[in-house]
Amino acid sequence: MTAAGSKSTATGTWLEVSVEADVEAVEAVSEILGRVAPAGVVVEPAFELVEEGLGARVDPTRPATVRAYLPAADPAAAERAVAEVSEALGHLQAFGLRPIGEVRRRVIHDADWAEAWKAYFPVLRVGRRVVIRPTWRRHRAAPGDVVIALDPGMAFGTGLHPTTRLCLAALEALADRGDVAGARVLDVGCGSGILAIAAVRLGATSAVGVDTDPIAIEATAANARRNHLARRIRARIGSLPLGSGDPPVDVVLANLIAGVLVPLAPALCHELRPGGTLLASGIFIDREAEVRAAFEAAGLVVATRTSEGEWVALEARRSPRLGTA
Repeated sequence: MTAAGSKSTATGTWLEVSVEADVEAVEAVSEILGRVAPAGVVVEPAFELVEEGLGARVDPTRPATVRAYLPAADPAAAERAVAEVSEALGHLQAFGLRPIGEVRRRVIHDADWAEAWKAYFPVLRVGRRVVIRPTWRRHRAAPGDVVIALDPGMAFGTGLHPTTRLCLAALEALADRGDVAGARVLDVGCGSGILAIAAVRLGATSAVGVDTDPIAIEATAANARRNHLARRIRARIGSLPLGSGDPPVDVVLANLIAGVLVPLAPALCHELRPGGTLLASGIFIDREAEVRAAFEAAGLVVATRTSEGEWVALEARRSPRLGTA
């Protein structure tokens, strides 16, 4: 919906600003919208409806939609913010990126807010078996489906972002090879808990999630309860290294960014038993070589690479020759 602007001055009124962008431009567009959006941005990939419209599958050939929400109690300030976004997007086009759409906007009132954002989270199938079901949607599971009931709240990890999808697909592939059944798993930067829950649903014995954000810990614990896995998934505030009383694990999941993965490489390796597996995602393609070098220097042997758009995920094994001390 395109509007000329809002004149509403009521408190609790928000202006949704959205821009369609090719996958190549999503990161840059998100950064521009984030400058004026105090609550951050939402990236909604293009979907292909499946299962008679009850589910969706990401279509990477179509542009994504980047959305931001601005307080609209001061219409003049909101208009200035939109003008700032429009000007910055115009400058961005000069870099020759693939298509960026027009700036669209619509007014959302607090009475509608609690439900409005939920429209952007459909039931999503990732890989062959993993299905992400938002708690407010229904899904008729097919034989073999691994269904994860999820309410992300304010935490990262809905399955919509390519980095999460890459990690889930890599985890499913690892399970298909028999390397998840009975495993102990560590999820570093657990966010909503989606990866830890998927690991246990795919056969892991237990999972521990760590995150520096208390909101993420609350979300992981709540989602573990929703999936009846509270006894098998623990979440705690913190980062690496873990305490000396925590034994090495079989699988480490790290959907972070290159700037975090590189310095954490030795600690990620330390948390793995010899021969254990690291699944790392959140790597922008132009930093892949840097991440690989850090992993190899730490004693991790990169075995598999997968990609979606400009994002890369790596599967690496801890060398059996390294000790556990």
